[in-house]
Amino acid sequence: MRELVIDSIRISQMNYQRVVVLKELATNLFLLIWIGPTEAEAIAVKMQGMTVPRPLTHDLLVDLVKSVGGTVQHILVSDLQNETFYARIVIKIGEELHEIDSRPSDAMAVAVRAEVPIYVSDQVMDKAAISMDEETGQPVSTSGDREPAPAEVTEEELQGLSAFTDLINELDMEDFERK
Repeated sequence: MRELVIDSIRISQMNYQRVVVLKELATNLFLLIWIGPTEAEAIAVKMQGMTVPRPLTHDLLVDLVKSVGGTVQHILVSDLQNETFYARIVIKIGEELHEIDSRPSDAMAVAVRAEVPIYVSDQVMDKAAISMDEETGQPVSTSGDREPAPAEVTEEELQGLSAFTDLINELDMEDFERK
């Protein structure tokens, strides 16, 4: 399990869909997860410190957990199957931990509100993480950067990830540098 942070939310120039760019804290690895416009807005509103007159759905969820004596501990992007990411929101009530199935976009919106870590399983990172060359801004192979070697990816999975490849190739990594 690895900790990542939300680096940015981007809009694809090809299809105008939103993508969350997660960056691993300890490395130069990135994970791209497509999300809907509503969830992108919910994440961006909180990250930019904006306030809304009424609670958004994700504010309501965090408030509900607190009202029953619980706390959101973290979220986990736990799996990637057939182009679909899966996530869990981990909540502690008393001494018990509860894992709630969630779409990653909703889990990330909850995480930014509860100010808790975002973790990604090693399996997901092995399948979908990318590294960018700092000089060229182009994706580079990560197989030599870490152990164990990445999981074998099937031809069907490669075809399914083609949209990610297109987006990666159009990214300008200079935009990712923080001032």
